[in-house]
Amino acid sequence: MEFKKFKAATVQTSPVFLNVEKTIEKAISFIKEASQNGAQLIAFPEVFVAGYPYWNWVLTPVQGSKWYEELYKNSVAVTDASMQPLYQAAKDHNIHIVIGINERGDSYGEIYNTNLIIDNHGKLIGKHRKLVPTWAEKLTWTSGDGSSLKVYNTEIGPIGTLACGENTNTLARFTLLSQGELIHIANYISLPTAPPEYNMAEAIKIRAAAHSFEGKLFTIVSCSTISKEIVDILKPEAPQIEELAQRKDAAFSGFIGPNGAVIGQPLIDDEGMIYADIDLEKCIQPKQMHDILGHYNRFDIFDLRVNTAPTRKITFIDNHEDFNKR
Repeated sequence: MEFKKFKAATVQTSPVFLNVEKTIEKAISFIKEASQNGAQLIAFPEVFVAGYPYWNWVLTPVQGSKWYEELYKNSVAVTDASMQPLYQAAKDHNIHIVIGINERGDSYGEIYNTNLIIDNHGKLIGKHRKLVPTWAEKLTWTSGDGSSLKVYNTEIGPIGTLACGENTNTLARFTLLSQGELIHIANYISLPTAPPEYNMAEAIKIRAAAHSFEGKLFTIVSCSTISKEIVDILKPEAPQIEELAQRKDAAFSGFIGPNGAVIGQPLIDDEGMIYADIDLEKCIQPKQMHDILGHYNRFDIFDLRVNTAPTRKITFIDNHEDFNKR
């Protein structure tokens, strides 16, 4: 059995707010740089294409409604022409990509918070829709379903992903672990609008460490930042955003090993891209102590059942009888 070793990159930056094409261009610039530095995997923040609905936290729902419309206009379908350069970049640079998007739903005006998993051949091998939007996010996103709780086998190893707060969901995390996940991508947004006593950077690190330690795997965290551009766009209607955006410990990006410890120096608040060497063989020995998928569990006591069927919004039944034949 071959145990993969590879270099991974993670990005902490802001999108070009509500601009799909320019955000994709920005992503590709990071992809090129990561590939030149030997990375075979790159992680991008939650809903990086093309922005997070910060207005939900600083405006009333009525005031924020026009921004919801703008976000929908700048949401994407995975088959859109604007997305093709991203897939091509994965192929051209022989790199795996996990990136968050605002995905258009089938219903006009419907948006999902979605993570895409793109392999090094430029193929979209999977997408995960956030199961439960967090708090004020419920004003924007529709909930995903169990059909996207999957782990994807790639040339560098099995990859799974969850977005932001759902990394707190023990059952969702266990569902990925049970499918052999060894590389977990946890992506987030900078959240200076959280309650004053809430340390977002520390909360992100705690969640990532918990998943890595419990599952004996590598977690790669990518978090966005709030650019001056985003502040300037929202400030006329929400002047408090300028002060909030200065808040410290609002973003954390980095790498966590199977022992739950941070690898190298993480990014806290600062923009940039950092790297780590991933050796999946290091996931073996810790399992001897706690293998919650094997000897360190009691499946005769515990029984987790996961509904992986896609949500069915309507069922058409035709039981009409032809009375003329009676």
